Amino acid sequence: MNERKSWYAGVDWASRHHHVRLIDRDGRDLGERVFEHSGQGLTAMADWLMAASGAERPADIAVAIEVPHGPIVETLLERGFCLHALNPKQMDRFRDRYFPAGAKDDSRDGLVMASALRTDPHCFRPLAAADPVIVELREWSRIAEQLGEQRGRLASRLREQLWRYFPAFLDLDDALAAPWMIELWRAVPTPRKAKRVSNSTITAILKRHRIRRFDADKVLAILRQTPIAVAPGTAEAAQANITLLVQSIRLINQQIAQAHHQLDALPKHLADKDPEPGQIKQRDAIILASLPGLGRINRATLLAEATDALQRADYSALRALTGVAPVTRRSGRACSVSRRYACNKRLANAVYHWARTATQHDPISKAKYAALRARGKTHGHALRVVADRLLNVACVMLRNGTTFIKQSPST
Repeated sequence: MNERKSWYAGVDWASRHHHVRLIDRDGRDLGERVFEHSGQGLTAMADWLMAASGAERPADIAVAIEVPHGPIVETLLERGFCLHALNPKQMDRFRDRYFPAGAKDDSRDGLVMASALRTDPHCFRPLAAADPVIVELREWSRIAEQLGEQRGRLASRLREQLWRYFPAFLDLDDALAAPWMIELWRAVPTPRKAKRVSNSTITAILKRHRIRRFDADKVLAILRQTPIAVAPGTAEAAQANITLLVQSIRLINQQIAQAHHQLDALPKHLADKDPEPGQIKQRDAIILASLPGLGRINRATLLAEATDALQRADYSALRALTGVAPVTRRSGRACSVSRRYACNKRLANAVYHWARTATQHDPISKAKYAALRARGKTHGHALRVVADRLLNVACVMLRNGTTFIKQSPST
């Protein structure tokens, strides 16, 4: 924020009430108010800021807040205020600067944010309204992640029940929640049923789900292993439990398929025109899709969670957001370099899997990973270095508007 504003406000948000403090450009306190979290309350907040400051335009008021998203941010952006986000850890340091004794309350926090925005605007991140497609893409990306976690929990419960009476089923595949495994269990729910099921039934299931690593004879050989002896009623109880789990897993599989469809479709809807601040061009999505190892889910996470940095092709910002940039601590003769933990966890997870997949499909990434491991680097360290290179390549491609061309390590 290079332009100095005439008024500065700090919003200490909470779940039920929000504390707002307003000062002028010389640091004089103009008042404070508490607003409830409701449509009426947020509207009253915007009206009070205009009335208490006497500003002619909302753009003359700079507002500081810790959270960069949510109803407060959207309401104030919609009204035309200049919003700026502050990292909570930075907020803690600013609080110590203004109140060394450690005093803290909502009123003080509002004053600290407003004063810090007035004196240190470079420490804040300007916020802008995101492209509606990006907002929707971010939500579907998070939905897909949440559904995946739920499916994993259900699969663990399914594994526990099968272990009780039908452990041979666990020898087929670790992905118990896969659609073909669910259909196979419905056809062969018990060891007794496995002895009677026909070869053609298993063949039809494998063919329907395009499973080629198994044939019917191998599946039946596994399922027809000598069963374990269980107490009367155990198999029936476990089977009843699994029946309910299977119903939930089938529903989640359908929801995940729907989420993945949206993650494929939404990037295609991005505008081809030059974007407004905080928006991504369709060409940028195409460029990212061409990178090795960057699949549907991780690409959507990058587009949704690192919109501003991708729009600017800001390599330094992407390194920090994804956690691949190391942290150096130097004091006197002591110097240490450690992994960055202050980052976006979803982005860190996305680039980790991006780099892991790239080492399997990109010769240069594979060679770099192997060289780092040969030098004694850990698996995680090596993947972060590979991810660092991939982010640099992505930024160059975004700036030049070119797609990825597969190369060999010698080129």
